[in-house]
Amino acid sequence: MSIRSVLAVAAGLVLATAAVARGDDSVGFQQRTLSIPMTDADGGKHQLYGVLCIPADADGPVRLAVLNHGSPAKASDRPTQQVGSCNSEPAQWMLSQGFAVLYAQRRGYGRTGGAWAEGFGSCDNPDFVRAGRETARDIAAIVDFGLKQPGIRPDGAIVAGVSAGGWGTIAYNAMPHPKVAAVINVSGGRGGHQGEDADENCDTGALAAAAGTFGKTASAPMIWIYAENDTFFDPDTANGMYQAYSRAGGKAEFHPVAAFDDEGHSLWAGEGGSEIWGPLVEAYLKKRGVL
Repeated sequence: MSIRSVLAVAAGLVLATAAVARGDDSVGFQQRTLSIPMTDADGGKHQLYGVLCIPADADGPVRLAVLNHGSPAKASDRPTQQVGSCNSEPAQWMLSQGFAVLYAQRRGYGRTGGAWAEGFGSCDNPDFVRAGRETARDIAAIVDFGLKQPGIRPDGAIVAGVSAGGWGTIAYNAMPHPKVAAVINVSGGRGGHQGEDADENCDTGALAAAAGTFGKTASAPMIWIYAENDTFFDPDTANGMYQAYSRAGGKAEFHPVAAFDDEGHSLWAGEGGSEIWGPLVEAYLKKRGVL
């Protein structure tokens, strides 16, 4: 192995040029795998597995979009969860807008492995604030490392998340983040599908109260998007979170949208979902000055 290769691996970056095979409208990209360092609340060291997608036609440094995954309804599925793909609908949409995309697996998921850090305890007394903050801790490490990569602008980033990743994104926005300009929550929350039952949430009151906690120190104006037929976070639950967040001082555009396919919770990554959320996100990004 050459000295250059050794240095690249030591930096946690492996470069691979990827040809896209989704169709004529797909966006070409270069793909890098990353090993992202993060430190937990007790000082423990972890390496998060990530994939960075950079537009193939990028001419100079580009803005970064960090896209944060959800959590499977079954705990047994966490170890086998796959990292997001550069060919996924959200990634392709971001690439088409000229952004690089970073997917990373948080502690306890997929190739990152290790102990799961995002538990909220029992439904008798759920700690959704703690769960969100642990997700946000991983997100912060992902953003910080991503912004240091070659070909990436060191400022004006986007952070987006879906489901548990959306909840973590709300929590992340409660922290200072001077290098992040736009924050997107799609179908975010915790405690949905209790007992694997649709429309059964652990404690919607506690979830709204936790959203209010995050709203007290919210940094940037956000955009929140929820589908009418989301069986994890139905319209009343989504609205309750938004109202509590807003009353506490958080700023967000709230967009309840029409039913999507058979399950609204798949809006973010489902085929055709970007036809619904894309125009809303595009308008929001223009307001935030990143498009």
